[in-house]
Amino acid sequence: MTAEKTTRVRWFLVFWLFVLSAVSYLDRVNISIAGGAIVDAYHLTDVQLGKVFSALVAGYALFQPVGGYLADRYGPRRVLTGGVVWWGVFTALTALVPASLSGALLLFVAVRFLLGAGEAVIYPAANQFVARWIPVRERGIANGWIFAGVGAGAGLTPPLITYLMVHYGWRSSFWVCAVIGLLTGVVWYIAARDAPEQHPSMSTSELAAIRSGLTISTAATPSPRGMEHDRKVLVPWKRVVRSREVWALTVSYFCYGYVAWIFFSWFYRYLAKVRGLNLKASAFYSMLPFLAMLVCCLVGGTINDRVTKWRGPRLGRCFVAALAMAVAGIFIAFGSQVQSARVASIVLAGGAGALYLSQSSFWSVTADIAGRAAGSVSGFMNMGGQIGGAVTGSLTPWIAARYGWTASFLVAAGLCLVGAASWIVVNPLKTLTESRVASAGVGELNYVGVRNEK
Repeated sequence: MTAEKTTRVRWFLVFWLFVLSAVSYLDRVNISIAGGAIVDAYHLTDVQLGKVFSALVAGYALFQPVGGYLADRYGPRRVLTGGVVWWGVFTALTALVPASLSGALLLFVAVRFLLGAGEAVIYPAANQFVARWIPVRERGIANGWIFAGVGAGAGLTPPLITYLMVHYGWRSSFWVCAVIGLLTGVVWYIAARDAPEQHPSMSTSELAAIRSGLTISTAATPSPRGMEHDRKVLVPWKRVVRSREVWALTVSYFCYGYVAWIFFSWFYRYLAKVRGLNLKASAFYSMLPFLAMLVCCLVGGTINDRVTKWRGPRLGRCFVAALAMAVAGIFIAFGSQVQSARVASIVLAGGAGALYLSQSSFWSVTADIAGRAAGSVSGFMNMGGQIGGAVTGSLTPWIAARYGWTASFLVAAGLCLVGAASWIVVNPLKTLTESRVASAGVGELNYVGVRNEK
């Protein structure tokens, strides 16, 4: 057996990014499960709880470009480690807000905002890792694994948090989440490196396989302090904000984020309060969308890569994403009309899964077109997605209070169609770099080479 077959360093690190992704969503979604207990303990309304939900997503959204820049500047290893420690601290602080405090709502908002700011590094840093470590031909499935962590973390949250709440109280769930986060961060720091050349377990054959399929050269890897060369190859922000592709991706991801965060923030409360399911039934059925997300991230990543190899990135990245978002809109609109709570849960879970079939496309395209600046560009795009999530946190209960929960889901379904339409203007072969080598790597030459490898 060759070293390439026996040593797959990049896939172990992708798996650990899956774990970190799961932990990040465990820390985000735990409050939606504990929301009922928090509302009772602090005498809040759903609209006030929505402000707490929105605070996390607002911090997460606003610090996306900062997280992306830090990942580009200092590398994914240290930036992600620092981020995970930050999450652990502020997750624990959530449980320390005194119930007797008159300004408890404001303190909750501040703590969750700062938690979101720290979590902003996770996916821009992961995308920077993908740009440095993962060949173009493997980026769909790599991103599929990373974002499958969203479904795993969010799906694990309802039963775990419900069990801890029932047996030890809601505060204990935040302590457990904090400890889990800190432990996974330590493993990441020990195992990861910023570039393949720096990893002591990297084989010559695996390094050659990685280098042959990258859109950027890994020869210019950053030093621990960051090198002047890396600052020169970063894409200027002026070019980023003038890019039609970046804005189309950002608009589409805004729509994506709006819809996704209905499931992260409100689905558990919706099943319990609107559909009338009890605590255990709500915990079970609220897992379904996240399990669908997990499976569909992996399926979508595989389809993404295979269609790209077969017919090119326009079809493999863009058409797959557009079709998936359109199908998600149909499922969500239909699910909101179903009378049976259990059937509605299943149909709406299908919508969540269809939405996540498109996830790999967003992150693969930003890594392809941005190269070494993948962290910054994907951070800008993800800022749009998380602004959508922040809007969901507050707007969804407002629409529901005035027009009913069916209207809230129909708005989400309509945004799915807007997000699908935005993909029409994206050209995945149009890079943001000026280098001809980089352009060839992302464009026809690289993808033809991938197809010929078969």
